[in-house]
Amino acid sequence: MTQPGLGTNCNQGYDFAAVLEWFAERVDRIILLFDAHKLDISDEFSEVIKALKNHEDKIRVVLNKADQIETQQLMRVYGALMWSLGKIINTPEVVRVYIGSFWSHPLLIPDNRKLFEAEEQDLFKDIQSLPRNAALRKLNDLIKRARLAKVHAYIISSLKKEMPNVFGKESKKKELVNNLGEIYAKIEREHQISAGDFPSLRKMQELLQTQDFSKFQVLKPKLLDTVDDMLANDIARLMVMVRQEESLMPSQVVKGGAFDGTMNGPFGHGYGEGAGEGIDDIEWVVGKDKPTYDEIFYTLSPVNGKITGANAKKEMVKSKLPNTVLGKIWKLADVDKDGLLDDEEFALANHLIKVKLEGHELPTDLPPHLIPPSKRRLE
Repeated sequence: MTQPGLGTNCNQGYDFAAVLEWFAERVDRIILLFDAHKLDISDEFSEVIKALKNHEDKIRVVLNKADQIETQQLMRVYGALMWSLGKIINTPEVVRVYIGSFWSHPLLIPDNRKLFEAEEQDLFKDIQSLPRNAALRKLNDLIKRARLAKVHAYIISSLKKEMPNVFGKESKKKELVNNLGEIYAKIEREHQISAGDFPSLRKMQELLQTQDFSKFQVLKPKLLDTVDDMLANDIARLMVMVRQEESLMPSQVVKGGAFDGTMNGPFGHGYGEGAGEGIDDIEWVVGKDKPTYDEIFYTLSPVNGKITGANAKKEMVKSKLPNTVLGKIWKLADVDKDGLLDDEEFALANHLIKVKLEGHELPTDLPPHLIPPSKRRLE
């Protein structure tokens, strides 16, 4: 999506914003692209984003070509983008922005390569999750439509009430259309309805210009009660059923193209880094630093070749990592689960501490290449 020429007329013979709104109701994800080196949200592009109202949960933002500016400037650009989007996308949640260089050209400034790779993988995972959550999104759309129908009923009923029976219908109609914003506010207060559930004021005013208010129906409380019951009870039951069906269905993900190119093999995100270091080595990767760790190990009073948790803790806390992280490292390093650490397990614990201190994430389970050689027969 490019910014030039995105006005409501666009010299294209159709209402471009209305077309976007039509698509927004039917798609699972909306991605807005911005260039980091020429960030500018024009008035026309701003109007297009506003046309996506009530679909903010589908919006993701990509700050592209971020390799063309230095890190400090990138931080400023990111902050400016978030500030600008906050004025246009009026939601309590902050819109997710992915930073990177999403093309096949070499990085101009490679300083943030790891950040770009991590952001790219997060975006890919978000897109890949779409098939799995499709039914749930359709259910959310049903909820939106039900709330909108309920609000429409209140609006039409309010307009009907205000209309005279005989004389002055046209003048009253114009007055009501012009003051529709006040009617919105009154309905919002009286029925505790969120402002986000109301249709576009401008669009509603345009549509009402051609309507005969005298033909509007009065409010039917029983029908509203049915809608409320559906939202309160039926939707909850459907939600449970959807979750159950999704758990039984085979996993569905988006495949092909860039998704296959970066998921597997040596160019997959994090391959050979952090806890993945040494994955292709014949020798145990911890072994190269083990002599250093052994010197510390034998100062911790090992008994029968093992040290207690209390003694290991004295050394491990020197890393200044939180206890929650050290606890996870202990669990990974205590391969034989005997509550003690031998020299190999102690070396492994120190290796994982090093991994974390270098800014990498710890694995959920100990990778095969990190299992100490003497313990591999236990696995």
